[in-house]
Amino acid sequence: MLAILIICIIIVVIVLLLAVLTTSKSYSYKHTVDTLDDNPHLKTEKNEKK
Repeated sequence: MLAILIICIIIVVIVLLLAVLTTSKSYSYKHTVDTLDDNPHLKTEKNEKK
């Protein structure tokens, strides 16, 4: 009975560690945003005259 309890605690600790690692990695990811000048979907005077 004690062995099952220890195995369960080890599994819980491993899952908790993996959750913390993936969360910290996702928060450290740097998102990039395209500038408005590069957006071909914006209507500008140049696009309207074509």
